[in-house]
Amino acid sequence: MAKITVKDGTEIYYKDWGTGQPIVFHHGWPLSGDDWDGQMMFFLNQGFRVIAHDRRGHGRSTQTAVGNDMDTYAADVAELTAALDLKDAIHVGHSTGGGEVIRYVAKYGKGRVAKAVLISAVTPLMAQTENNPEGIPMSVFDGIREGTATKRQQFFQDFTMAFYGYNREGAEISQGIRDNWWRQGMMGGIKAHYDCIKAFSETDFTEDLKSVDVPVLVLHGEDDQIVPFELTAVKAVKLVKNGKLISYPGFPHGMPTTEAATINADLLAFINS
Repeated sequence: MAKITVKDGTEIYYKDWGTGQPIVFHHGWPLSGDDWDGQMMFFLNQGFRVIAHDRRGHGRSTQTAVGNDMDTYAADVAELTAALDLKDAIHVGHSTGGGEVIRYVAKYGKGRVAKAVLISAVTPLMAQTENNPEGIPMSVFDGIREGTATKRQQFFQDFTMAFYGYNREGAEISQGIRDNWWRQGMMGGIKAHYDCIKAFSETDFTEDLKSVDVPVLVLHGEDDQIVPFELTAVKAVKLVKNGKLISYPGFPHGMPTTEAATINADLLAFINS
């Protein structure tokens, strides 16, 4: 398995396939690089070099008890992109991975990044604060923490229903997709998953978004039950200098999997534009 060891000794697992312009995929909580299967295959066949890593504490990377915060996630990505000598790269992030992308691009991306994509992303800020009164109350994230810490096995199974919109009337439920989400989640470390809830809910990406100069595509489902569209995508696209928003009526949070054909076509058009 391909891994790099970052400065604190953590091993970061990654997949690196093909040649051509690199596309780096950043996964959501509590998943792994495997969540990008539908995109990795598609863009590999389009002639791109495709890379997906497992965030520290997730998947096949070290199950860290420390460093499970957005600054460290971005620093890990910087070490990976340097080790692979990636230039002119497109960075694509889903959910928590969207926050990781914009923090990495803002702090380390100069001279290496061509474009960025935020899919169902947690940017600019999820949690309710004095400056973000319409945010999600902390009690919701406390519930996710409790479920993760005390009954992760069942909680992760249950979480897939809203994640993929399978709780909506008429939804066609794929047990394989649900099982694969659970498989990825249970591969990771419980402490890292617990800590990451704070990272994805309380990190404020406002200044990161404002500072990014590269083109940014924001994709979001209007029926996202995990990361609400109006709270995130609508605000994020207004903060970037060169942004474009595409929203999808009825699409769920996990739309890169359930609606891969649509998402892949819009990604390809943006990359080629």
